[in-house]
Amino acid sequence: MARQPAVYILASKRNGTLYIGVTSNLEKRAWEHKKDLVDGFTKKYGVHQLVYYEFHANMVGAITREKQMKKWNRAWKLELIEKQNSDWKDLWEEII
Repeated sequence: MARQPAVYILASKRNGTLYIGVTSNLEKRAWEHKKDLVDGFTKKYGVHQLVYYEFHANMVGAITREKQMKKWNRAWKLELIEKQNSDWKDLWEEII
């Protein structure tokens, strides 16, 4: 997968703990989360399932969207995930 700015949501399980992030390389970043290679929130709370992502034309757009999504209430975040991934399947296989 080519490097492209993306915003993504990870979950610990269906309706579980959520994490929103931004990256220029979704495949690499999702792998780092899955393997607990970086200390922090996702490692501490076992947030490893890639349940949502969206690509952006540039990093400025991706960062703007990430900040917007982080301000949303939980219900809006769950609705966004459900619209694209109603089964809450791990989308990891889709991006590799």
